[in-house]
Amino acid sequence: MDALLCDFAEKLTLHPAQMTAADVEALRDAGLDDRAIHDAVQIIGYFNYINRVADALGVEPETFIRPWGA
Repeated sequence: MDALLCDFAEKLTLHPAQMTAADVEALRDAGLDDRAIHDAVQIIGYFNYINRVADALGVEPETFIRPWGA
């Protein structure tokens, strides 16, 4: 289930216009209910939003956070 949810988050982040009802149905089939799916979408959307705001404003990462992939 973790990999499926990560794949969903990646697709929503990188290719939001390509999301379909089948993407949500796959999460339901894996055992998530509508509230859990809604919560996941809200969290994914929030992180995408806040990262874009930070990038646009040139916010520097906190010094205690490792760079991505490090």
